[in-house]
Parts: sequence; structure tokens; C-alpha cells
Amino acid sequence: MDFVQVETTAPRTLEIPQIALPPTALSETSRIPKDAIRTSLKASTADSVLAAVYSLGTGGILLSNFLVELGASPVVFGMLCSIPMLVNLIQPLGAYLSERSTSRFQYSLRTHGIGRLLWLVLVIGIIGLNLGVINTHQLVILTLLIVLFSNLLGGLGAASWLSWVAMIVPRQLRGRYFGIRNSAASLTNLVCVPIAGLLVSHWYGGSIQGYGVVLLIGIVFGIVGLGCQYFQVDMNPRSQNTYYGKLSQTNKLEQEAREQGIESKGDSSDGDSTLPVAPASSIWKNSNFLRFLLYVSFWALAVNLSSPFFNLYMLDTLDLDVSYVTIYNSLQAAATLLMLIVWGKLADKIGNRPILICIGILVAATPLLWLGIGADHLDIWLWLPLLHILAGGTWAAIDLCNNNIQLAIAPVKNQSIYFAIAAAVAGASGALGTTIGSFIVQFAQFGGLLGLFALSSLFRLAALIPLLFVKEPERA
Repeated sequence: MDFVQVETTAPRTLEIPQIALPPTALSETSRIPKDAIRTSLKASTADSVLAAVYSLGTGGILLSNFLVELGASPVVFGMLCSIPMLVNLIQPLGAYLSERSTSRFQYSLRTHGIGRLLWLVLVIGIIGLNLGVINTHQLVILTLLIVLFSNLLGGLGAASWLSWVAMIVPRQLRGRYFGIRNSAASLTNLVCVPIAGLLVSHWYGGSIQGYGVVLLIGIVFGIVGLGCQYFQVDMNPRSQNTYYGKLSQTNKLEQEAREQGIESKGDSSDGDSTLPVAPASSIWKNSNFLRFLLYVSFWALAVNLSSPFFNLYMLDTLDLDVSYVTIYNSLQAAATLLMLIVWGKLADKIGNRPILICIGILVAATPLLWLGIGADHLDIWLWLPLLHILAGGTWAAIDLCNNNIQLAIAPVKNQSIYFAIAAAVAGASGALGTTIGSFIVQFAQFGGLLGLFALSSLFRLAALIPLLFVKEPERA
């Protein structure tokens, strides 16, 4: 196994498999032992669990219920859905800034830390509402502003965090590790969402006060989760980029030598020969990454044509009680929890692209299964639960493998910039898909929700075509 030398803020070194070490050392750091990597992975998993608790109060059904209690208009809910996607456009700027920092951990504290602390302002706002200092309309505006700025700060730090984790997790274990990590977060949601819902609904001071208590608890867990990142091996982006820039030049010389029949002593044959190390040209000349961007943009648009409207279909068209929808969401979370580890192990064995193509076809057909759903007992107690279980199992594969294949095809040098561009493209396309879907729903001549589901299914199937031309690096 080969090692790459990476500067850290602590006297540790990082073991990164599948990369051949050049003949001459480029820095004066020693290797990081495997125990340090194991500690980093455990810390990252703990961070995901604590971050899941933080997310309960700052998004999802609890935040939506809070806005309903405040009497928010449908426009507010539309903004609530679009803000997290649109702020992804700022990720390239965040990646640019992160590559000029000297510590991934410190950069994460400045972005995610401030973003999570911003929610304390909403807790103060809820206290102000109970004291009569502000009214519900002002609190709704304050909530949207906090959602906007918190997500903006999260967008600035997202690409840097992903690049950090990508350098820590051994390449051959990515599928298995992220499967376990995401399963831990899903289990947290499965257990904590019902508890938080009961706390909010049965709080003696009312549901708005109850939400404030849950939000405060979530913020505390979120800050503790950031503290777990202290135990991860830190990275210096400048040293990383300098190292891989030199490594790319070394690999070019070795390539020329091999073409002339000269074997390089620094070459290693036990790694992944197609692992991207550093871009030979600009991002826009990286044809494989551009094909991946094309797939991501089409897929995000096709999915968001319909995905925000399935709950609306159940609550409005079918007129189901919200308790039924909560049960269905719990079943979906349970299916995700069970299948994530399975998909992770399978991805490590056969690769991510075959899973994305096969499961993507099934996900594309799923909206068509909603066309025959009604409000009778058979649909309520059998078909709708089965649909949500199917969605939980299939989307576990899509989310996991999309993340893994992105980690595989992005060059290591300036890696966060690649991640940021992919997130920005997906965010813009997703917001556009939601806007188009909202337009279609409002006009009955387009078929309403059912017509939208059928159209989304066709778009999802077409979005898989660019994926056929994306090349995933061969596995060791």
C-alpha cells in the first residue's frame, strides 16, 4: 500500500491508498497511522448523528409546522423549499475561499459554526413573540432570513467539508463507510422525529414554545457535532494542491518513460491506475466531469419536477390526515436505514455507475405508480406504505452512489471546486424543476399533479442517458 504525505495542523499523517508516492518527498511530514484514520471516521460518524438532531429543528416537518402555526402563506413555503437549492450557487465561491485557507477544520468552524449559531436568533425571536415584542408576521420574515443566511454559510463550507472527508476515507471503503454513516443519521431521524413531534405538540406552553425548546436542543447538538470534527485529521488545502500539482507532473514524466520502455521505480501496480490525481487542463476541458455535470443537472431538474408535490397530493388531493403522512415518512426512513449498508457494500464490489443506472430506471418509474392511488382503505394501508418503502430503499442507493461517483471522478487537486460546481449546477436545476412543476400544477389543462408525475417519470428516464457516458475509475 502506498502513502501520500499531507501537511496537517497536528503531528499526524494521512494514509491514502491507491496513490503512488513520487520518487522524492514533497513535504516533511510523516505518515498518519491507521488508528488516526479510524478515529477520524468515528468522529465523522458521531458528527453525522449530532448533525441529524440539529437538522430536526432547522428543517423538515417541524419547521414547516412552526410556520403553519404562525399563519405563513403558501409563498413562504415555496421560498422555504427553494432557498436550500438556490444557495448552492454560492458553493464555487466557498470552494475558492477554502482552497486559500490553511485548515479544513478552522474553515468549517467559520462557516458551519456561525451558520448553526444563527438559529439562536430565532429562539430569541420566539421568546420575543411570547413577550409581545414582535408579531407572527415579523417572526415569519425573521425565520426566512435565518434560513437564507444559515444555508448561505453552509453552502460556503459544504464543498470544503466534502473534500476533507474524501481525503480521509480510504477509496476502497467509501461505499461501505458512507453507507454506515448515513444509516446512523437515518436511525437518529427515525428515533428522534417522533419524540420531537410529541414534545412540540404536548408542550404546556403551546406548539410554538415547544418548537423553540426543540430548536435550542438541536443547536446545542449541532455545535457539539462540530466539536467532533476536531478529532478528524486536519488538512491544509494549500499543501494538498501543491503536492498533487507536483505529483501530476511526476506522473506525466513516468508516462513518457513507460512509452519509451523505461519502468519507473516509483510506480506501484497495486493501486487504481485510473484514479484522477490532478487536472491536466481546466475544469471545462475535463470531458468526463462535464458529462457528470450534464447528468446531475438533468437528474435534479427531473426529480424536482414532482418530488415536492407528493406530500401535497396526499394532504390536498387525497385529503389524508397528517398523522398518516408522518407514518409513511417513518417507513421511508426505516427502509433507507436498512438498505444504506447493503448498497454501500455492493457499490464497493461492482462500482457506483451500474447501481445508479439500474436503480435509476426504477426511480424513474416510481411516479407512474402514483397514478392509480386513491383514498380507499387498500391504498391507504397497503399501496402508499409500499410506495414509501420502495422510495426509501431506492433513494438510499441514488444518494449514496451519486456522492461516491462524484468523489471518484473529481481530481484531488482543487477537489472542492469540482464539488462546488456540481452542487451549484444541481441546485440551480433543482430550483428550476420546482418552479416548472409549480407552474404545471396550477393549470388543469396540463393534467395537474397526475400529469406532472407522468412528465417527471419521462424526464427522469431521459436524465439517465448522460450517465451512460460517464466513466467511473476502475476499482482496485
